Amino acid sequence: MLAKTISFILGLALPLILVRKLTQADFGVYKQLFLIVNTASNLLPLSFGMSAFYFLPREPEHRAGTVYHIVLFNLTVGTLACAALWQWPQLLGLIFHQAGLAEYARMIGTLILLWIFSSFLEIVPIANQEVKFATGAIIMVQTSRMALFLGATLIFGTVRSLVWAGLAQALLQSAFLLWYLRSRFGHFWRHFDRAMLRRQLAYAIPLGFAGLLWILQTDLHNYFVANRFGPAVFALYAVGTVQIPLMGLLQEATNAVLIPHISLLQQRGETREIVYVAARAMRKLAAVYFPVCVFLLIFGREFITFLFTKRYLDSVPVFKVNLLLLPFMTVLQDSLFRAYVGQHAFLVRLRICIFTVLAALLWFCTARFGMIGAISVVVGMNALERIITAVRFGRLFGVRRGDIVLLKDVGKLALSALLAGAVAWGVRMWVPAVKPVVILLVCGACFSLIYAVVVLLAGVVTAQEKQMVFERLARLRAG
Repeated sequence: MLAKTISFILGLALPLILVRKLTQADFGVYKQLFLIVNTASNLLPLSFGMSAFYFLPREPEHRAGTVYHIVLFNLTVGTLACAALWQWPQLLGLIFHQAGLAEYARMIGTLILLWIFSSFLEIVPIANQEVKFATGAIIMVQTSRMALFLGATLIFGTVRSLVWAGLAQALLQSAFLLWYLRSRFGHFWRHFDRAMLRRQLAYAIPLGFAGLLWILQTDLHNYFVANRFGPAVFALYAVGTVQIPLMGLLQEATNAVLIPHISLLQQRGETREIVYVAARAMRKLAAVYFPVCVFLLIFGREFITFLFTKRYLDSVPVFKVNLLLLPFMTVLQDSLFRAYVGQHAFLVRLRICIFTVLAALLWFCTARFGMIGAISVVVGMNALERIITAVRFGRLFGVRRGDIVLLKDVGKLALSALLAGAVAWGVRMWVPAVKPVVILLVCGACFSLIYAVVVLLAGVVTAQEKQMVFERLARLRAG
């Protein structure tokens, strides 16, 4: 989480500069091109790399073979995607209903290949229990990425230069990945094991197919809007659906820690402990997600204006609807399904149903209700999936009605956020018409103070957590 927070801070300047250096149409083209790169990079590997979290701690004798199979798989699917765009560059134009994108097709194909290959770098050190190294690697990768993208933006200020920056970054990351694998796993390319590969595939493919459906489910609305309305409107939609600062990073970091932990608990048959772990994780996620959701629902207009200028104010309604998904993100999914292999078939069936309904609703609602229709469908279907998942694992773990007490702090956090939001909204009424950043700072300070006080008075913070904070502050002072 520390690494990804620093990475976010390093990359914070990029969207702020892009919306000011590029026209709205060019910014839309940039978002379209990197949308296809991100979708392909997440979709095509079928989450095969995540099998490292499962097999490295369980089968240390097959460490080299495990990572080699992942590298080989990623390289294969990346090469196929690259070849498709080199052979049929018009595919990009067909996807986004914009013929001019074909000129970028071969660069984007190469970028997809390199990004898929090098993406394993953010997984393998954590799976190998080298958390400190992973922290440094993530920071280093993000630093070089932002340096290249910011340099391309400030010096050239074109969409093509940003694609070239992506290619340069992917090459550097690929070289670093190869060095790391060679230093930790030796001659890993000599450890091809057909039986081990089959077991990895048997574990990863059902999850990967479910992940494929999840990525399609997550990205599909972007393609509907981009295809129907063009790059200028898509730029507004992309700003409205922008990832809330640190929220996605917190989710990723939590899953990265919980996947191997819950996997070991499941192996030992400690089902009840998994319930406690899930409740504690939900409580900690809620401590961040609830206040952020409430604050930005109230001050979304100022937030968008500050980050993206008044040109993107039409994004505010989309942004506020998108925020409503945050409370549901406290419900764990990925770590539980990866630990319980027997639930993979259920996950696939669930996501097939969700995706089918989602596609039909997007087709209907995007045409009739525009951007708001698209994002409303996405939020509703994602919330439904998480509710169904919670019910499924609740039954599997034998959760009783009395276990609702495990979530009492979640309720307290929700009420604390609402109370802090009411006070901050009242303060906003008395703040004169000043720059958005001033409103955000003044009202944000008020909101944070009230939220912290109410949370402490409600007894949400445990004595152990207070002691941990005091100990770490003491270490900082000593340092």
